[in-house]
Amino acid sequence: MSKLLDRFRYFKQKGDTFADGHGQVMHTNRDWEDSYRQRWQFDKIVRSTHGVNCTGSCSWKIYVKNGLVTWETQQTDYPRTRPDLPNHEPRGASYSWYLYSANRLKYPLVRKRLIELWREALSRHSDPVLAWESIMNDPQKCQSYKQVRGHGGFIRSNWKELNQLIAAANVWTIKTYGPDRVAGFSPIPAMSMVSYAAGTRYLSLLGGTCLSFYDWYCDLPPASPMTWGEQTDVPESADWYNSAYIIAWGSNVPQTRTPDAHFFTEVRYKGTKTIAITPDYSEVAKLCDQWLAPKQGTDSALAMAMGHVILKEFHLDNPSDYFLNYCRRYTDMPMLVLLDERADGSYVPGRMMRASDLVDGLGEANNPEWKTVALNSTGELVAPNGSIGFRWGEKGKWNLEPVAAGVETELSLSLLGQHDDVAGVAFPYFGGNENPHFRSVRQEPVLVRQLPVKRLALADGSERMVVSVYDLVLANYGLDRGLDDGHSANNYNDVKAYTPAWGEQITGVPRRHIETIAREFAETAHKTHGRSMIILGAGVNHWYHMDMNYRGMINMLVFCGCVGQTGGGWAHYVGQEKLRPQTGWLPLAFALDWNRPPRQMNSTSFFYNHASQWRYEKLTAQELLSPLADPAKFSGHLIDFNVRAERMGWLPSAPQLNLNPLSVKASADKAGLSAADYTVQALKSGAIRFACEQPDSGHNHPRNLFVWRSNLLGSSGKGHEYMLKYLLGTDSGIQGEALGSSEGIKPEEVEWQSAAIEGKLDLLVTLDFRMSSTCLFSDIVLPTATWYEKDDMNTSDMHPFIHPLSAAVDPAWESKSDWEIYKGIASVFSKVCVGHLGQETDVVLHPLQHDSPAELAQPFDILDWRKGECELIPGKTAPNIVVVERDYPATYERFTSLGPLLDKLGNGGKGIAWNTQDEVDFLGKLNYTKHDGPAKGRPRIDTALDASEVILALAPETNGQVAVKAWQALGEMTGREHTHLAINKEDEKIRFRDIQAQPRKIISSPTWSGLESEHVSYNAGYTNVHELIPWRTLSGRQQLYQDHAWMRAFGESLVAYRPPIDTRSVSEMREIPPNGFPEKALNFLTPHQKWGIHSTYSENLLMLTLSRGGPIVWISEADARELGIEDNDWIEAFNANGALTARAVVSQRVPPGMTMMYHAQERIMNIPGSEVTGMRGGIHNSVTRVCPKPTHMIGGYAQLAYGFNYYGTVGSNRDEFIMIRKMKNINWLDDEGRDQVQEAKK
Repeated sequence: MSKLLDRFRYFKQKGDTFADGHGQVMHTNRDWEDSYRQRWQFDKIVRSTHGVNCTGSCSWKIYVKNGLVTWETQQTDYPRTRPDLPNHEPRGASYSWYLYSANRLKYPLVRKRLIELWREALSRHSDPVLAWESIMNDPQKCQSYKQVRGHGGFIRSNWKELNQLIAAANVWTIKTYGPDRVAGFSPIPAMSMVSYAAGTRYLSLLGGTCLSFYDWYCDLPPASPMTWGEQTDVPESADWYNSAYIIAWGSNVPQTRTPDAHFFTEVRYKGTKTIAITPDYSEVAKLCDQWLAPKQGTDSALAMAMGHVILKEFHLDNPSDYFLNYCRRYTDMPMLVLLDERADGSYVPGRMMRASDLVDGLGEANNPEWKTVALNSTGELVAPNGSIGFRWGEKGKWNLEPVAAGVETELSLSLLGQHDDVAGVAFPYFGGNENPHFRSVRQEPVLVRQLPVKRLALADGSERMVVSVYDLVLANYGLDRGLDDGHSANNYNDVKAYTPAWGEQITGVPRRHIETIAREFAETAHKTHGRSMIILGAGVNHWYHMDMNYRGMINMLVFCGCVGQTGGGWAHYVGQEKLRPQTGWLPLAFALDWNRPPRQMNSTSFFYNHASQWRYEKLTAQELLSPLADPAKFSGHLIDFNVRAERMGWLPSAPQLNLNPLSVKASADKAGLSAADYTVQALKSGAIRFACEQPDSGHNHPRNLFVWRSNLLGSSGKGHEYMLKYLLGTDSGIQGEALGSSEGIKPEEVEWQSAAIEGKLDLLVTLDFRMSSTCLFSDIVLPTATWYEKDDMNTSDMHPFIHPLSAAVDPAWESKSDWEIYKGIASVFSKVCVGHLGQETDVVLHPLQHDSPAELAQPFDILDWRKGECELIPGKTAPNIVVVERDYPATYERFTSLGPLLDKLGNGGKGIAWNTQDEVDFLGKLNYTKHDGPAKGRPRIDTALDASEVILALAPETNGQVAVKAWQALGEMTGREHTHLAINKEDEKIRFRDIQAQPRKIISSPTWSGLESEHVSYNAGYTNVHELIPWRTLSGRQQLYQDHAWMRAFGESLVAYRPPIDTRSVSEMREIPPNGFPEKALNFLTPHQKWGIHSTYSENLLMLTLSRGGPIVWISEADARELGIEDNDWIEAFNANGALTARAVVSQRVPPGMTMMYHAQERIMNIPGSEVTGMRGGIHNSVTRVCPKPTHMIGGYAQLAYGFNYYGTVGSNRDEFIMIRKMKNINWLDDEGRDQVQEAKK
């Protein structure tokens, strides 16, 4: 051992040593250790998690000392399944800071101007409802508090006073305008499912409108319902470890999937190759073997170029038996498609052939118009089992057994070799559309390709040519079949759609990389039977043509037989969307135990309409149409398509009618008709109109809005400035001109009013634990309990466990749990409504639902009853019209008890139903029953813990007995035995105390498409492939060809590259005065951030310290040089929608032409005034506006049918461009600064 240090004075040893000089005996004072011990002492540890939509859903230890939470650490006691466990989530480790920080909401708050009006009104009116009415009937009073929303001015109130105000507002609104004018928004129930259910249960008992979130967030990939009839189902992250080849496409795994990223790195030690595909150099690129950087928004072009290689090499040149057999059995590729003749003699693909098209219907008497047809290997026409016509009206044939008409059969993929002729079939091409910001490859807008066809005699006496979907797919990808096709590619270097050379021109990715990765991906899948995977990030889904991006990638997986195979398939991860005990939660959340159906609305259409974003629409449907479509049939504004969809029952409406739905019964009685029949008659005569046709009439907009578990105005609110102006009636930064002052296309179906209503919401109530952006603009802010202060439950798609949120401590200050808050409002409502509302008859319009017989409503042509093209038939050509009896004085009793409809009608989900009487009886014994009142004898749901037990008892995922019943019910439909998947768990019943003791793994359920097994990780589509359960689509198989008339008209029956749209947000804004610095238009992207989970944690002191302490925008070094911007300079981004201010992060990781602002950076921290608007700078959504897509409005058509958060218009935002420039004057809007900004604005 060296004695060198002993020679120095300050390193000399001062005591005895031991361990051969490595240890030393010290006699110094050690009292300092007590402070350390005291800091880390605790009284108890409680299990909880974070209900923040982080998707991690990790189990945490919450340390409590003296009744306060002191810190948290990760739990690691997961049940043994594999050695792989969820790992670490750093942002969650800062959550305990929130509980006692200055950000915490401590008391109920109310806008001062409103509460003064309320107190004055109450002094003159003893009835609270009349008091509220007196305020609402005075426009000046209404404007006085609406115009100062967002300006501060909150004062402390109390629960009693505010519950009374809220209840009175609800009662008056329901009585005067209807229950559908009361709405609520809350997202992602899986992160705290009881808290979500509290608000929606209250709203549903009133008949109020529950707004969707998954489509509004743009987390919903429409390609999933299109292809599989499933909202989203994906592998758990552990299944990454089973993969042999992974492409991370737009998914920044280590940043946004932190707890699961270890699987991504660990699988590489097994030899798995990983590829990153992102336009910027993101963190995931560091974990991968290769990084491809396509031009943002061109993902479908890259996917199709890879698909071209896969089809050529593994389907045509060197066919893989595994790939061909998979496609034959599990996809719609063998199905036949009718060809429609064009004026020039060529043909276009029409709808899929059905059994009803043939003379004898192939012997299919039940739903023959919904049974698809194929040729078998012997050349016979057959209707193979599994199509959607077998799902409803008969039993035992809805399966994927290789059977048709009871005879085993093998389907033919291609008609080549047994064709009668070769025909020229036209395909639309959009890759030549010019856009100054994106590359194009000019070709003819219509590409005529040569396909093998057969001629068939039909039942109507005509002869038609048919082609197989497989042959259409090959032709669509530009592959040469030896049929003298001039538009097909000769080789990969031929710059024709969709070759690698063409892909290089569009995306910028070298063709050799496209070829190599496509080949490796397919070769791996061939050798491993499908263990190639694509992990998808939400960013790819945030483009207007997101379905084309996703369908391109899905096609790659389907061509290679990856979907439904362990270690393979698609892995679309966005929010914490997977509410695993869904069927147990649904009755609680939407009060299905008392009333059916609930009112549910897709938020994208809701906010597009009621925030008047449609009044600024510059995009037309004609721009979106296929060159093969007739533009005359698709005239009007985008909102016209939404109105037509609502009228035909494709989409829901909110509000629904232009009158109070509670008033219909009285009118019907006078006419001697039932309420439903009267509504039909009045709609046909025009005496009743759809509210969406008159949005600015003054009666047809929402008036009360609840927001909870959400930061609607600070995170997800696309078109933020429009919401401020039209919904809230306060200051906004809109810089564009409405249609009234421009030459844009005005609606045909919507009555145009030159002046739109501003300040539509009479009351905005927000529940939160912190002062968020949404709270700032609210009228009432109610303090909620945090995730360590309430009982709730949490699940994720990333792992199979169910976690509790536990009340480690009591709610701090005067905060309450969401369940207690809504229970309190329901109690006051039940008293306040007496004399105004009693037992009322409500008329509810219910759209044609997916997973119900209504999805078979409209098999062929699109017929609009308003135009006289058909009769108005509820449930067929229009929404279902359902009469619901409501008992408003019994709202509280119903809220706190389990209703009788579960006894009478049972429970179920996704088209499967089972008896649930045993579970209801069990809950009566567990939670006890009501002793008296309207709910006498019903099981109690007094507390959030009671509500949790209701979910756990009713769900097959947490009650083995229910799981067996559910599998039995599915077996009756498929004719196959499935109970073996759950029979060994029949006696397992998970209770809330069980999951507090240790996380529990859920039980396999037929409402999901994967298995919870000790042998395989959860993988979507597994039961479809291995249990032969059909996908819930038209063909019962993976649906690559979308044959609905609107899909064909808009050129999207097959996947195609569609460049980003031009929203004209930069080209058509008003003139902005220059500030002396150069400006440039850049594409505006909003990925998920590193220093927060959505907006939560973004103003957390710990996270702000680790980042730059406020909003930032990333730009490239090249663009920064051009604009004279240096790192950390203040910049301003603006367009027709609004403006924002932030600091610039100049980085080489960002390519020129694009800019990134990590989403949901709160506008409450460190934001100066805008030189453009004269107000404080906005948030990321200040420069966005919703632009709906007509093909997402389709309904009543197999998998293309509405379901809450399943299908509908989607709130995309990545096609937006902003002007960016350096700021000249940085003013913080104190009095002097505000004057300077206003002067600069002038």
